[in-house]
Amino acid sequence: MIVIVAEKPSVARDIARVLGCKKSGEGFIAGEQYTVTWALGHLVTLCEPDEVDEKYKKWRMELLPMLPETLPTKIIPKTRKQFTVVKKLINDKETEKIICATDAGREGELIFHYIYTQAKCSKPVDRLWISSMTDEAIREGFANLKPAEEYLGLRKSAVCRSEADWLVGMNASRAFTLRYDALLSVGRVQTPTLNILVKRRRQIEEFVPVEYHTLTADFGDYSGVWFDENAEDEKTAHRIDTKERAEELSQLVRGKPATVKEATSEEKKELPPQLYDLTSLQRDANRLLGFTADKTLKIAQSLYEKWKLLTYPRTDSRYLPMDMLPKLHQTLKSMAEPYRSMEKGMERKEDGHLYVSKRIFDNAKVSDHHAILPTPRTAELDKLPPDERSLYDLVARRMIAAFYPAYVYDALKVITVCEGESFKSTGRNVKVMGWKEMYREDTPKKTRGKKKEETEDDAPLPPLEAGDERTVKKTAVQQSATKPPAPHTDASLLAAMEHAGREIEDEALRESMKGAGLGTPATRAAIIERLITVGYAARRGRTINATDKGVQLIAVAPEEIASPEMTGKWELALDDIAKGKRDTQRFMEGIRRMTVFLVDYAKGNAPQVDFPEDMKRGKKGGKKAPAAKVIEGAVCPVCGKGVQESPKAFGCSAWREGCRFTIWKDCLSRAGGPQLNSKIVQLLLRSGEVKGSTGVIRIENGFLTFTKTGEQNPAAKVNLIYEKAAK
Repeated sequence: MIVIVAEKPSVARDIARVLGCKKSGEGFIAGEQYTVTWALGHLVTLCEPDEVDEKYKKWRMELLPMLPETLPTKIIPKTRKQFTVVKKLINDKETEKIICATDAGREGELIFHYIYTQAKCSKPVDRLWISSMTDEAIREGFANLKPAEEYLGLRKSAVCRSEADWLVGMNASRAFTLRYDALLSVGRVQTPTLNILVKRRRQIEEFVPVEYHTLTADFGDYSGVWFDENAEDEKTAHRIDTKERAEELSQLVRGKPATVKEATSEEKKELPPQLYDLTSLQRDANRLLGFTADKTLKIAQSLYEKWKLLTYPRTDSRYLPMDMLPKLHQTLKSMAEPYRSMEKGMERKEDGHLYVSKRIFDNAKVSDHHAILPTPRTAELDKLPPDERSLYDLVARRMIAAFYPAYVYDALKVITVCEGESFKSTGRNVKVMGWKEMYREDTPKKTRGKKKEETEDDAPLPPLEAGDERTVKKTAVQQSATKPPAPHTDASLLAAMEHAGREIEDEALRESMKGAGLGTPATRAAIIERLITVGYAARRGRTINATDKGVQLIAVAPEEIASPEMTGKWELALDDIAKGKRDTQRFMEGIRRMTVFLVDYAKGNAPQVDFPEDMKRGKKGGKKAPAAKVIEGAVCPVCGKGVQESPKAFGCSAWREGCRFTIWKDCLSRAGGPQLNSKIVQLLLRSGEVKGSTGVIRIENGFLTFTKTGEQNPAAKVNLIYEKAAK
């Protein structure tokens, strides 16, 4: 008998059907030659500290760091029943061989390895490695089984990742929790990811807007924006410091003759986009569909496992191996409308075959799995749930667009001079739509909400030559202000995680960090959700922002654990281990040294910071009930008593006497404004107004309002006073 261990019941059922296994048992499906069983995700995990040594039941600083020689595993209690089934089957005397059919990646290796070792099994193991759940792919995978030892590097990498997270996370979380008497969660990947969010929050809060003006001249059949030809920075050359200067220039040129000084045209090409890996798919799904990274992964996994319409989604490659070309032709032939019609624009050779490009086919750049593609199964689009259909559409269009011609256009630039002042006009004349033909219908969605200057380059221009004359028909002066960096979204945070070393100043170090990132494509979504779950980050619409709690944690965490650079190096090392290029012992020694450093830092060098009461540990490790905190110098505008802060709001301290004055902390953030804190409320109640980088907050006539910079009407208006204070 051969026992096959899949990662999930749904995958096991597909494998069993293809292999003709029809006899269902409790926790398995049997056939004449094969018996298919399954895990339920992880059945085995690393032991908790007190399970390694009973002394660790008590959280004491003197017991840290915890550095056991080996980290034992344990059966997860809630899935013990299924583990017993798997253990019995793989150790059965009639079992000749085992086939590992868990997901073909690092985490799948870890799941099987922990089950196999916990069961004390010694039977030979083959590995099923597939990138699609179609019947054909499963049969092909079983025809090409490999000995499990060929994946030894990946298995070692998985174990190192697991044990590194245990050592750093368990020790650092305990050390910083004990140091500050506050429940703090510190992790090898989550803390540097949080640091990215905290840095962006600080950039926004510390941003000081600079007002400027722009001047536009209308020449009749085109317009131009004033600019300083001698400016050093081309990006700011169009800014005029004062309104008076802008009006002066406006008066100077209005109604006057103008001459085209320069009219140039340069042909430019935009190559088709590359195929999707998981991270790039998550970013586009967030940007175009509003999906979180976690939602995208779940939908992609559903399209892979349940619908069998996508290849394996947890990939970090955007390339295909050369032997995928015949399968790609097969996929194209089986695609449903409207995609069959779209194939007409793909570049092909005279024999009908697709052109092979290094941007698509490159064996050297295919890791464990190739780029995400539709499978050869014909999609019944009307039967797909809306979210699955939208995500499938992204992948299908991207595959077809990758084989389209380049987008070709003439970039036009015109300099018009009037009364010695220069005006620039830009535009483009499209020569070949190429791959952008695939996305014509997306254009309004993509440009909606963009600033004028971000889309004006697309405006057409009339045929112009140097020496052509025009008259300035009218002018327009517009007031603007510099904008702070935008808050992170899932898309931008994923990009920052993927390119962890991009902002490193040291050039040699930055070069060595290429390819490094925080986490892997398969784990980044979970890291983002973890930060939100523990309260270090919060979602507001599509944006993700560090909370006060997150800011405080980064304030006490040393650079060595908060730096994306360090974790990026670790991910590179884990990748090297998977490829057999690095020794596991050397990596784990580095992790142990880091663990000792973090504990010593918490004991001696960590800064003195007081965490709020709602983060404090109770005597038995639980949270204390949060106590209201009085805001110094803040007076209730209704009754004149003091104002206090609770976890969710600010309110009058005389609430027991009937005063209902309340300001909820998130009342403005729901409308795109800031999350209120004690400093903002203190200033508001003192002066009635607070100006920030994004707008102005005011209290007037019993209402709290937030007006965005450059706008007249409030984006949010909140009633603060529910009833008068009791006399």
